[in-house]
Amino acid sequence: MFPMSARLATAAATAAFIVAGGAQAQSEIQAPDLLVKAVTLEVVDIIQKDKDIQKGDRKKVIALIEAKVLPHFDFQAMTANAVGRNWNKTSADQKARLMDEFKTLLVRTYSSALASYSNQKFDFRPLRAKPTDTDVTVYVRILQSGSEPVTIDYDMEKRPGGWKVWDVRVGGISLVANYRTEFDHLSRERDVEGLIKALYAKNSSPGQPSVAGAQKK
Repeated sequence: MFPMSARLATAAATAAFIVAGGAQAQSEIQAPDLLVKAVTLEVVDIIQKDKDIQKGDRKKVIALIEAKVLPHFDFQAMTANAVGRNWNKTSADQKARLMDEFKTLLVRTYSSALASYSNQKFDFRPLRAKPTDTDVTVYVRILQSGSEPVTIDYDMEKRPGGWKVWDVRVGGISLVANYRTEFDHLSRERDVEGLIKALYAKNSSPGQPSVAGAQKK
């Protein structure tokens, strides 16, 4: 559980998704920090202009996530890290189903956060990396009046098709590690197949998923 208020966690989670997407044809691979900044501003602009999203249109929010976010996430690396030691014990079919369910879980979880965007400001920190580095962290702060800034760290790896996000840390807490704890508990109780079924049941439920890291009341 992240040590921050539910409102700040929601804002942080919003940024954690919106800054990582936006696949566009490019003649060369864009630097990770420039990609983060450009797409953040693009998606924020979409949110501010789309009245349906502002009213909480979940279908439009999910469509925005799928179009702008998913192409820039390495779900295989994220799922493998979240599943942890049990990843090497799974079959190819189980790996595929785990990745699919984990992707759906993240989309459901953060669609509510994206819909709650309310004019937060972003401070894009200088990239601390060498031009030859292939694994970097992009630092962003969310600024809100009357509240402490919330830090968002994007761990990204350079791939042939561009930079991919493989973990996001909100206030220093890893999203992947947060899920790893839950997944490890489920795996011990129900084995890997039971974990897949539990994720499927959660993703199939009609209720609104809470934002990861938000404090419970």
